[in-house]
Amino acid sequence: MENGAVYNETTEPEAKAPRRRPLGCTLRHLRGWRLLAKVVQAILSFVAVVCEEIVEDCSNCSGLYFFEFISCCAFLLSLLILCVYCTDLYESLGKDKVQKL
Repeated sequence: MENGAVYNETTEPEAKAPRRRPLGCTLRHLRGWRLLAKVVQAILSFVAVVCEEIVEDCSNCSGLYFFEFISCCAFLLSLLILCVYCTDLYESLGKDKVQKL
């Protein structure tokens, strides 16, 4: 009796590692108009921060400081949203944790 017919190789061929994109970038979770809206939001909030920094002299600066705080927060949060949805961080955290965030 020949053993070759009964016994097969037990080791599987080595699987190729999946190709990763640079920095884990993916547009699977943020597509179409939502991606466009977030990019425009980030650009406009950055423009608002730059415009606020251009102002050199003001008589009552409390409104300007409030505008600086809001525009800076909007810029940082829109960057955070883009980073979470457009990288592998979305899969790492999980959908439920991203929604809580």
